[in-house]
Amino acid sequence: MKWYTEQWSDQCKFSIGYNEEIHSEQSPFQKIDFYKGEDFGTFFTLDGLMMVNEKDEFVYHDMITHPAFATNPDIKKVLIIGGGDGGTAREVLRYKSVEKVVMVEIDELVFRLCQKYLPITAAGVEEDPRMEMIFDDGLAYVQNAADNSFDLILVDSTDPISVGEGLFTTAFYKECFRVLNEKGILINQHESPYFTEYAENMRKAHKKIKGIFPIASVYQFHMPTYPSGHWLFGFASKALHPIKDIQVDAWDKFGLKTKYYNTDLHVGAFALPTFVKEALDRDE
Repeated sequence: MKWYTEQWSDQCKFSIGYNEEIHSEQSPFQKIDFYKGEDFGTFFTLDGLMMVNEKDEFVYHDMITHPAFATNPDIKKVLIIGGGDGGTAREVLRYKSVEKVVMVEIDELVFRLCQKYLPITAAGVEEDPRMEMIFDDGLAYVQNAADNSFDLILVDSTDPISVGEGLFTTAFYKECFRVLNEKGILINQHESPYFTEYAENMRKAHKKIKGIFPIASVYQFHMPTYPSGHWLFGFASKALHPIKDIQVDAWDKFGLKTKYYNTDLHVGAFALPTFVKEALDRDE
């Protein structure tokens, strides 16, 4: 057995055993590596950081997608920024009421390799007639999108370094606000509250969004293979509150079978530990 190891902090490492590295390639944007093991199945990394694996991908993709639909079951037009593995699009496309999904991923090679090596997330996504795939810069796409043109924006990005850096800026969040309609919802990758660097990114992202959207909350989920296992998404909206406006019966009528998400968990996910609340509320 060989070991994939990721440095979570200066004094903490995370390792997963694997049997073989099945693909390694440098795209114009990042280094992409695919591994195959027994515990986590096939997984891939970007620039040495864990992105998606077969065992726990459902947690992330459930939680980035379903809370928005339970808050607004009438979502019809969805924009996904990033999401190159296809898993977020897969979950959105399960809603038959959705009419249009645009996925803007800067690195086409990520999606093509996931089609080949990680079909659990990518299979069937491109073939859906409601799907429009654009392999380009997400920030540029949003800047050129029409006002009030989407019900939901899902920012399924890497960390705010390299290709993901532009998706954590005030300018980007302002463009998202403009592009969303009057009940629009923004869900964005919000990092982790645990290790110092991730916690700082979490705090900065929340502060920027809170200054733009009238409703800005944070919710948590347990992601075993991400640093600390304690990970967050941001929920921002022009009009809808994720707890006050949740429509449990309407979401139940979709009849979706999920492995992680449910509407009880939805409510609980917004109940944050004290240290996280304090960090989010801190001005400096």
